[in-house]
Amino acid sequence: MQNPHLFWLHMLLFMCLCIDPLSGFNATAAKANVGIIHDLDGAVGKMCKTCISMAIEDFYSNRDYNTMIEPHFRDSRSDIVTAASAAIDLLKNTQVMAIIGPQRSIQADFVIDIGDKVEVPIISPATSPSVSPKDSSYFIRSAWCSSSQVKAIAAVVKKFGWREVVFVYEDTNYGSGLVPYLTVDLLKSNAVVSHQIVLSSDATEDRIRQELFKLLNMRTRVFVVHMLPDLASRFFKVAKEAGMMGKGYAWLIADVLTSLLDSMNPQTMEAMQGVLGVKAYVPKSVELIDFEKRWRKRFYIENPEMDRTELNVFGLWSYDSITALAEAVERAGVTSPQFNRSVDRGNLTDLGAIGTSLAGPSLVGWIRNHTSKGLRGDFNISNGELQPSAFEIVNVNGGKEIAIGFWTEKCGISRELKPDDHQDNCSSEKENLDPIVWPGKESKVPKGWEIPVSREKFRVGVPAKAGFNEFVEVKKNEETGVVEAKGFSIDVFEKVWEKIPYNVPVEYVSFDTEDEGYDELVLKLAEKELDALVGDVTVTANRSKHADFTFPYSESGVVIVVPINPNGRKNAWIFMEPLTTGLWLTIGTFFIYTGFVIWVLEHRVNKAFRGPPDQQVGMIFWFSFSTLVFAQREKVRSNLTRFVVIVWVFVVLVLTSSYTANLTSMLTVDQLQPKTNDIEDLVKNGEFVGYHTGSFVGDFMTNNGILESSNLKNYSTLDQFHEALSKGSKKGGIGAIVDELPYIRLLLSKHCDKYTIIGPLYPTSGFAYAFPKGSPLVYDVSHEILRLKEDSDLMVRLTKKWLGDEKDCPNADGALSTSQRLNIDSFKGLFVIAGVSSTLALAIFLSHFLFENWYVLASTASGKEKLLGLARIFTREKDESLSSKETQSPDRGVGVSAAASPAMSIPCDQEEEGMFSQDEGFSTVEITVIQAPHEANS
Repeated sequence: MQNPHLFWLHMLLFMCLCIDPLSGFNATAAKANVGIIHDLDGAVGKMCKTCISMAIEDFYSNRDYNTMIEPHFRDSRSDIVTAASAAIDLLKNTQVMAIIGPQRSIQADFVIDIGDKVEVPIISPATSPSVSPKDSSYFIRSAWCSSSQVKAIAAVVKKFGWREVVFVYEDTNYGSGLVPYLTVDLLKSNAVVSHQIVLSSDATEDRIRQELFKLLNMRTRVFVVHMLPDLASRFFKVAKEAGMMGKGYAWLIADVLTSLLDSMNPQTMEAMQGVLGVKAYVPKSVELIDFEKRWRKRFYIENPEMDRTELNVFGLWSYDSITALAEAVERAGVTSPQFNRSVDRGNLTDLGAIGTSLAGPSLVGWIRNHTSKGLRGDFNISNGELQPSAFEIVNVNGGKEIAIGFWTEKCGISRELKPDDHQDNCSSEKENLDPIVWPGKESKVPKGWEIPVSREKFRVGVPAKAGFNEFVEVKKNEETGVVEAKGFSIDVFEKVWEKIPYNVPVEYVSFDTEDEGYDELVLKLAEKELDALVGDVTVTANRSKHADFTFPYSESGVVIVVPINPNGRKNAWIFMEPLTTGLWLTIGTFFIYTGFVIWVLEHRVNKAFRGPPDQQVGMIFWFSFSTLVFAQREKVRSNLTRFVVIVWVFVVLVLTSSYTANLTSMLTVDQLQPKTNDIEDLVKNGEFVGYHTGSFVGDFMTNNGILESSNLKNYSTLDQFHEALSKGSKKGGIGAIVDELPYIRLLLSKHCDKYTIIGPLYPTSGFAYAFPKGSPLVYDVSHEILRLKEDSDLMVRLTKKWLGDEKDCPNADGALSTSQRLNIDSFKGLFVIAGVSSTLALAIFLSHFLFENWYVLASTASGKEKLLGLARIFTREKDESLSSKETQSPDRGVGVSAAASPAMSIPCDQEEEGMFSQDEGFSTVEITVIQAPHEANS
C-alpha cells in the first residue's frame, strides 16, 4: 500500500462513526425508543441489523425532523421464550414505542400477543399465514405473506403440465401455514398434493433419508420444498445421495429459501442443481446499487467472519420498514414514551406493570396504511399487510441462481417484466421462460411421473369373462405365461396409451369376474395391486370412491330390449288406421259439400247433372268421389265449376298421397311391433327381465324402484340372452333385457330383426378406464380419449371391427315405434282453402241467379211463393243459345227484361190459383212479355 497512514486514518474515522452514528444529528430532536428483536447470530439477523442502522442514518441525515428513532437491539437466539422475554424487557425497562421483529413466525406469534395487550405496534417480517394483521390490530407484516407465492408456484406446475406434487415442509408455523393455500391453488391448476412430508427443524440425515425412501416408491416426481436454509442444506444433501436429484425429477423451492440461496454453502448449491425457485422480485435502481456498495463495506467490517452473505430482500424490507416507522413517528408527533400503568401488581407476566402505550394507537394508525418508495420498490402497507407485486422465477445451475422469468397477478408467467405503468399490456413472451437446466443437467422437461423403482412394468387389470368378448377377451400364452388382451376396450386403450407422454411398458393382469365382480376389481386399485383397470367398466358413484375414472369412451345409458312381434298388425280394418275418425268424417263432409256445390253450378246448363232426383243425387256423390282416382268423364260447362274442381283435385291429391304414405309405413315398419311397449307393461304382466352378470344394472334397477329383484335374472353371454328372450317368461326365459347401451348395440347388431329398444334411456356414466386415486394419468388419458373421439373415422373403424355396423340395424335406437295417425290438425289449411273456394263459387252463382230473376223477388207474391218461383226457374234447363238471341237480336234490337217492362201477364193454372202451373212434373213460371210501346207502333 502506497500510503498506509492515510488508510489507518480512514479506518479510524469510520470506526468513530460506527461507535456513535447519530452523534452528528439534531441534538434537540425528541428520542423515540424502538426495540429490534432479531436472531443476531444468524446471517439474516446480522444483515438486517446493518440495514436498520443504515436506514436510520440515511433518514435523519437528509431532512429536518423533530423526532429521532433510537434503536435498541435484542438477540432472540432463535428461541421463543427468549424473544418474548426480550419484548417484555424492551417494553418495561426501555419503554419502546414500537418493536421491529422478531423474524421467525413462531417467535412473532408470542410477541404480537404482548403488543396487543400493551398497545404497542409490532412490525415483523414473519411470513406465515398463521399470524395475520387481520387477527391483531397492532401487528404490521413487513414482508410478503408466504401465501402470496402459491399462485406463482401453481402457475409453474401448470405450465409444465404436472398433475401431482409432493409437498415437503418444515414442521413449524412457517412451514405448515402454507399447506391449505397451496392445496387450493394447485386444484385450480388441475393438480393435487398427492403426499406431504413433514420434517422437524432439527431432523437428522437418517430421518430425512427414511422419508425420502418413501418417496422413491411413489409415482410422483415433482416436489415443492418449503423450509429454512439450515434444514434445506441437510435435506438436499440426502436427496442427492438417494439419487433423487437426477433425471426425471423436478424440484421447486419456496420464496424464503430461494431468497436465501446466497447464504448456502457451495456443496448445497451443487446438490440443488436444476432446482427451480420463486422469490420476491427486486428491481434494480441507482439508489439500490449505491446502497449495496455501502452496505457490503459496512457489513463485512462489522462481521468479518461472514464470507458468503449477500444483501437480499429481507434486508431491504428491514431498511424500508424502519424508514416507514421513522416517518410515522414524525407524523404522529410523539415526543416521549408514555404508558398508562395498571394498579394491579400481581400480574405474573409483568404486563400489568408495563401498562398500555398512550402513543401506540396514534402510531399504529400511521403505519398500518403506508405507501412510500423504498429500496426494493413500492413499499405499500394496506391494513397492516405489505402488498406483494412480482415474483422472480430462478433456476439453480452451476452453483448459482439464474433468473429465467417472472410471475405477476395480471400477466402470469412471462419471460420479461414490463414496468408497472405498462402492466396492462402483458409481454408477448407470456407463458415462456428462458432455457432451464433440470436435475441431471437435462434440458427436457420432466414428465413428473414415473413407475416406482420397485416395479418394472405398468400393471393393467383386465376382466376375464365368458361373454361379450367383443369388448374384452383375455387369453394366457401357455408358453410364456403372458396375458394377452384384445377387444374394443383394449384397442381404444392402446390407441390412447400410444399418445400420452409416458414411455411405460404395459403388463396385463387378468381377473375372473365370475369370482370377483367389477366392484372388487376397482378395490384392487385402492389397495395398490394394480396401476390401472381397463375394460367394460362402468363409472358409478360407489366405484368413484375408491378410484379415479377417465372420461367415458363409450355411449352411456341403460335401456330395455324386448322381442319384436313378427305377426305385426293383423287387423281387417288397418286401411282405416292411417287417418283419425275426425279426419275421416271431415273428408266425407267435404266430399258431399263439394259434390253439392258442383251440382248447383252445373244443374241448369249441363244435361249430365239433370234428370230424375235419384240420378241427380247419385251424380253429387259420383262426381266428387270419382276425383279420388281421377275417373270422372263428365264435362263441366261453368267456369265456376272448373275453379272448384281444380281446387278440389289438388286437395284430393294431397290427401291420397298422405294416406298412401302412412298406410305404407304401417304395413312395412309397423309390421314389426314390440311385444311390450314400456316397463310398466313388464311389471304388470309379471315378466322376467335379464341383465349382464357382474353388471351394476341389477342393483341400479332395484335401488331406483324400477324393478323388483325377484323379476331379475342374470346371464353371461349374448347367446344366453338370445335363448332366454326366444323362450319368453312363460317357458323359463325372460321377456326383456335391461342393460347398458354398448351391450345392447352389440346384441342388436347380431339379432336386429328380432329385438328392439323400448322405453326411456336411464342415464349412466358409460365405460371408462380406472386409475388409483390422485393418479396424474387420469387427466392425460381423458384428454387423449376426447381427441380420439373427435377422430370419427378411427372410432367408426374400431366400432365396425368389434361391434358391427349400426347402420345395418335401423331399430338399434328404438326407431320401431307405432306410426302416428294423421289427424285434422295436419290438414286444417287445406280444408280452409277447399271450403272457401267452394263457398265463394256458390255465392257468386247465387248472386248472379238472383240478379237475373230479380223480378220474382220484386213481385207482390208471398215469400213462400217467391221461393217456389225461384226453385222452378232453377230446375228448368237454361237454353244458352236462346238467351243469347234474346239478349241481342239484329231484327229487334236489345231486349228488355221482364222486370223493366211496363206490363207483365202471369196466367194461372185452372187447378191452382196464383202464378204457378205444373209442367211435366216440375213447376215452371209462364212469363208473357208485353212489347214496349215503340215496338207496337212500328
